[in-house]
Amino acid sequence: MEVQEIVIVGGGICGLAMALGLHRKGVKSLVLERSESLRASGTTIILRANGWRALDYLGVSSGLRNRGLLLSGLREIQVDTNKVSERPLGKGEARCLRRSDLIEALAEELPEGTIRFGSRVLSVTADPTDKSHMLQLSNGKVLKARVLIGCDGVNSVLLNYLCMNPIRVTKTSSIRGLTSYPDGHPFGNHFLMTKRGEITLGTIPVSDNLVYWFLLHNWTSKDDEISKDQELIKIHGLKYIEGFPEKVVEMVKNSDPSTLYNKQFKYRAPWEIFLSSCRKGTATVSGDALHAMTPFNGQGGAASLEDAVVLARALAARIIAGGVGSHISTSKYEEALAAYVKERRMRVLSLCTLSYTLNTLREGPSMAVRLLCTLLMTVFFKDRLAHSSFDCGSL
Repeated sequence: MEVQEIVIVGGGICGLAMALGLHRKGVKSLVLERSESLRASGTTIILRANGWRALDYLGVSSGLRNRGLLLSGLREIQVDTNKVSERPLGKGEARCLRRSDLIEALAEELPEGTIRFGSRVLSVTADPTDKSHMLQLSNGKVLKARVLIGCDGVNSVLLNYLCMNPIRVTKTSSIRGLTSYPDGHPFGNHFLMTKRGEITLGTIPVSDNLVYWFLLHNWTSKDDEISKDQELIKIHGLKYIEGFPEKVVEMVKNSDPSTLYNKQFKYRAPWEIFLSSCRKGTATVSGDALHAMTPFNGQGGAASLEDAVVLARALAARIIAGGVGSHISTSKYEEALAAYVKERRMRVLSLCTLSYTLNTLREGPSMAVRLLCTLLMTVFFKDRLAHSSFDCGSL
């Protein structure tokens, strides 16, 4: 049976960032990725100041800054009234990157052999003899891990193992895609939000020739079938934006069909983060598995990068304290994970509460619920952009 010290399940943004953070501190880990190659679920990731700080600490930010336009602010257009308003995107930089660019940048910095592709974890059980974790793989092999970190998203195989509730689904969903403009797009460097009633079309420049867009709408029974056909997704999206400005309609019409997808938002209820232990001995979760949130505060990806820096720092501190070449005790690993959960709990609780509140307001709750949500926003989130100035601390 193969035995590994630190195993990370999932080779997405969070998993690779976690492995890179550990590598920067001289700590070896193994990433198990079920796909046969690097994958980037979704199209893009929006990063504000806190996300870029995390990438600075991981040592991959300089090259990535050249791949995303610096956004100058948010411009909002109400279609019915032609009212235009503008506001900042928070303090510091904000850029939109292709997820594949970020994934590749993280992977390129990892030592050869860190990522093991084609390794799908079917189940996890505890080894009662030494508090380690037994991973049953799809190829029939069993791998033993002393430390186990689940970075495998909303359907993480570790959620049942850690006795954490499954991720929930909202009534709201979005169609997302990318549109190329060989001769340059007409959107400048603004994040544009075009609204009419419950329909919102967001437009975010990635580069001078590439635009990411998303269309918020309420999920219906028809969406189950539409989501299986990318041409149907485009037709469906165009119906929602009839009467919108010509340049955004053309953007959707000319989008690359291969980039289109239509999905409901998923989230973790904030009270679950407050009440859950979020770990079991030397096993824990990070990224969406821990704090899946609706995108209304634009922090899902950045929070995952923060997780990676904080957990890598906590683990490395205990390992280094143990001395070079020494056997690290299980209790030291448990201390590291406990410190990680303690440091991250209130941060992700705040982010998930803001995300949950904004989504609840969007979905048209009762008057009583709306008043409660408004009170929460007034008392705790008067500055909705304050979270983007957060500093998770260096490695």
